[in-house]
Amino acid sequence: DRSITVQKESSQALGAGFRLGFLGTLHCSVFEDRLRQEHGASIIITPPTVPVKVIWKGGGEDIVTSPVDFPADNDLRSKVAEIQEPYVLVTLTVPDEYLGRAIELCEANRGEQKSLEYFTATQVILKYELPLAQLVDDFFGKLKGYTKGYASLDYEDAGWRTGDIVKLQLLVNKSPVDAVARLVHSSQVNRLGREWVKKFKEHVDRQLFEIIIQAAVGPKVVARETIKPYRKDVLAKLHASDVSRRRKLLEKQKEGRKKLRAFGNVVIEHEAFQKFLSK
Repeated sequence: DRSITVQKESSQALGAGFRLGFLGTLHCSVFEDRLRQEHGASIIITPPTVPVKVIWKGGGEDIVTSPVDFPADNDLRSKVAEIQEPYVLVTLTVPDEYLGRAIELCEANRGEQKSLEYFTATQVILKYELPLAQLVDDFFGKLKGYTKGYASLDYEDAGWRTGDIVKLQLLVNKSPVDAVARLVHSSQVNRLGREWVKKFKEHVDRQLFEIIIQAAVGPKVVARETIKPYRKDVLAKLHASDVSRRRKLLEKQKEGRKKLRAFGNVVIEHEAFQKFLSK
């Protein structure tokens, strides 16, 4: 299928895979269904991403397509002059009654209005400049939902613009989960971080030690959830009046938990990523 671009990629958490380019979300959905039904493939489709351009202070520039290659640590970040993201000029044709909802959607997706004109008594043509990252994140699906399917959308390349792009990471017991890292605008960090930790908590099984799930940008933690450990009842066979023995057993259990926290590796099932990344 010549309408799909394919590039090999690998991830520590998910293993080998491919970065694919589609014509849109419908094209992606059809391709996914064919893989599952015709070939019996078990696949994970991660959220769509767009490249960013890193311009260095010493001259030169790099196009970064993966969060793994993004200059996130302080030493590299100090060498960066600016980071740019791709923009598109979007043309929306919307019935007059849904104009307010369409404008609201564009503004919520960091859009900048370029023009608004009526071409009939009830039809409006809206032009907005939007970051490409917002457009690929199911923008057209949301637009159809807001306008009951009556809106149409067309877009063209509008070049690169300087943007405050950061790398949002998910940490499990302070270890980064590279499969989930994303390059996002700083204005989305707090909202996305809270969503991530809540959703990931639902899909990770409880263990014998405490699991701390955090969303972070560099050293700054923006959201946190904790999964409590299984607790063994060490006092089951004790008499209620045996206070000193009771205290001793609880202290011993406490020490054991500290060791588990220090040496225990969190086991995360493959399905946890699948459920977390699915919409």
